[in-house]
Amino acid sequence: MLVLGIESSCDETGAALISDTEGLLADALHTQIDMHRAYGGVVPELASRDHIRRVVALTDEVLAKAGKTRRDITAIAVTEGPGLAGALLAGNAVAHAMGFALGIPVVGVHHLEGHLLAARLAKPAPQFPFLALLVSGGHTQILRVESFGSYELLGETLDDAAGEAFDKTAQLLGLPYPGGPAVSALAEKGTPGAIELARPMIHAPNLMMSFSGLKTSVLTAVTNAPDPKDEVFRANLARGFVDALVDVLAAKLVRAIKMTRLNHVVVAGGVSANRQLRERLTQEVERRRGKIYFPPMRLCTDNGAMIAAAGIARLESMTQEERDALVETLSFGVRPRWPLESLPKAQVPEALTV
Repeated sequence: MLVLGIESSCDETGAALISDTEGLLADALHTQIDMHRAYGGVVPELASRDHIRRVVALTDEVLAKAGKTRRDITAIAVTEGPGLAGALLAGNAVAHAMGFALGIPVVGVHHLEGHLLAARLAKPAPQFPFLALLVSGGHTQILRVESFGSYELLGETLDDAAGEAFDKTAQLLGLPYPGGPAVSALAEKGTPGAIELARPMIHAPNLMMSFSGLKTSVLTAVTNAPDPKDEVFRANLARGFVDALVDVLAAKLVRAIKMTRLNHVVVAGGVSANRQLRERLTQEVERRRGKIYFPPMRLCTDNGAMIAAAGIARLESMTQEERDALVETLSFGVRPRWPLESLPKAQVPEALTV
């Protein structure tokens, strides 16, 4: 199979071509960061309109990179949810129109399942079962992954996701959107322990998390500071925030390892690119004689490659009749809210390579 993957769930438009025998042939990504930076966050209407402008051009770009034509594509995988409704519709409209024109199946992919599969695009690839920590702008979850399509939610944030906490902290520190890279870079200049911040629910005897209290703790520190614009203070506060957030995530992951007795861990989502988080989680897992897996750095954020990889797995689990039914389906929809646990089980192919 040669599968075209299309991602348009939020503020990044991604396209990629993956062969089930040759791996990732080409990918392209357009980020809307510069457009949304003026507003301090994603504006859904602007995001949707930009996806419309980009998705066809990116598709043509990856085809040219791979030396393929649209007629070479045997199937299309597109993010069906969760995400922003308008953004999802932009990608799905193009995917289904192209599928109809070419007479090929179009399979809807769960965005978070794509993130889980991204780690299988590198070698060594994780083997089932494993624990997964999904940390992104909109999701912070710990899951037990028994097999492809078999997901058990063990814990999640009750309020802000880790990525949201980064963005809000960046605003308080006068840093640009998105907050993750900016706060992490400033934290490198700070002194560990100079400013101690709240670590909500770190000692709770479960795997639930909360980051709104950490954000409030940052706000209180800024409000009470003699000079909140002082560079030393800002760097120490950024360091205190990163250390607190990493402490909470590490503590919950360690508790999950003890509860499940699984010490193979996949960490995925945009926040998984954070250097401080990677180093700490790697230490904790290896200390327990486990193995930790991260997607290739460029595939941590939303991208078309992870959607194509999940699409191949879904298509390979289908009968020929089920694939034919996808070709004959003329209607489509999107799922802005879509529980990961509701997905059907499927057979996963051998690990694909970048």
